[in-house]
Amino acid sequence: MRRDSSSLEKLLENPHLWRGHGQAHTVPGLSSGYEALDRHLPGGGWPQCSLTEILVEHYGIGELRLLMPALATLSAEHGNTENANYAEPGWIAWVAPPFQPYPPALQQWGINLSRMLIVRPKNDSEMLWSAEQALSSGTCAAVLLWPDALDDQASRRLQLAAEKGNSWAIAFRPPMARTEPSAAALRIELLSSGEGTRLHILKSRGGRPAVLHDVI
Repeated sequence: MRRDSSSLEKLLENPHLWRGHGQAHTVPGLSSGYEALDRHLPGGGWPQCSLTEILVEHYGIGELRLLMPALATLSAEHGNTENANYAEPGWIAWVAPPFQPYPPALQQWGINLSRMLIVRPKNDSEMLWSAEQALSSGTCAAVLLWPDALDDQASRRLQLAAEKGNSWAIAFRPPMARTEPSAAALRIELLSSGEGTRLHILKSRGGRPAVLHDVI
């Protein structure tokens, strides 16, 4: 019995152990700027200090527009609250974007361009390393990345880095990724057709799957 008790104590000391009572309180989310979406997200908005995956068949169907209100809030106000760790707004890091961000459009959304950081890594491995470093640095409010592949282990590293740095990781992935395991707290799929835009919440930690139409 003594040996079993000692083993249990060691298990309980493991920092990676999930304790059910610790999830009773829902952490407030970061408002997406879209009321219909916020109603379906635990905490009333994007999950903070975690990884969000957005699945898109091709770029330019509204995936960035979906994020703009929240990114504008972070670039303007992150670090100006009592609980923030920064003396100034956090950086918004874009890691390996498949396009060149258009400053005038970002300004129209209220993005603080002086807090934008664009990283152009040489390959996918370097991209994941760059994203992980940016997330865990404690100076980035959000990190957007476009990985060619993201296995379960890599997603867990991004999730842990986001928690460590009090940051928000957003990974854009193809629809085929929906069948792959992931540590992401939130996984959504964005679809566009002649009938409009459909947003499918595939996975939501503390929430439920849902299908929303014409959110953005």
